[in-house]
Amino acid sequence: MSPSAREALRAVVDTARTVNRTDRVVDAVRKLRGVLPGDPTFGDPLSTAGPGTARLVARVTDRLQSEEPGAAKEVSLGALQVWQALLERTGRGRGERDVTIVFTDLVGFSTWSLSAGDATTLILLKQVARAVERPMQDRGGHIVKRLGDGVMAVFPSADNAVGAVMDARDALARVTVDGYTPRMRVGIHTGRPRAVGSDWLGVDVTVAARVMQAGADGNVMISSTALDTVSPEVLAALRLSAKPYRRGLFSPKLDGVPEGLRINRLVQAPER
Repeated sequence: MSPSAREALRAVVDTARTVNRTDRVVDAVRKLRGVLPGDPTFGDPLSTAGPGTARLVARVTDRLQSEEPGAAKEVSLGALQVWQALLERTGRGRGERDVTIVFTDLVGFSTWSLSAGDATTLILLKQVARAVERPMQDRGGHIVKRLGDGVMAVFPSADNAVGAVMDARDALARVTVDGYTPRMRVGIHTGRPRAVGSDWLGVDVTVAARVMQAGADGNVMISSTALDTVSPEVLAALRLSAKPYRRGLFSPKLDGVPEGLRINRLVQAPER
């Protein structure tokens, strides 16, 4: 290749890189993803967790491409978003029976861990795991995966899930490391995810994760599909009432949640 041809090729590559990272172009592609089938946030850690070809390719795409925003990356994830949506619509993302999915994570944990250091953080995580996972297993729950400072678990019923979550919160309240007591937000949703090996996948897994995101600074959130199957006796025994969730004025919209799905916050009355 002649020097002039190499120079011309280099100019084309540089121009393509500039266009790829132009904010206006990236924003336009993201807006296009918003009207495509599937979850427009597909590509974040919550939507790509678990098995499934589309999720696997999305994780590889994320690792191979720069962390900086880029139109090419958004186009790739948009195609995978549609692919995953088609799999779910043809039944490959749905299971055959209802299960209740629970997601948890710790509020403000990342900020605390930066100042606490690795050794102290590890001590806390071990204590949190014991406090949270044992009540879930005692109530018939299966820990699907650990997600850093949280877990994903599945239960045979919403009654079991709600009881386990409240037991776990009580146990977590007794955990203190270097004067720090962690707080946990929780999302509970009932649906029909598909079991694949030891993991679960499907739209209902994504919905459960989004329900948890509504938990803000340490609330227990539950979808209407899960709440409708919780027996009044369980709610009464745990002194729980459900309050409708209303998104704050400046809170981001929960993408990936079906239209019409109601979310509630479970509130526990103090003991008399």
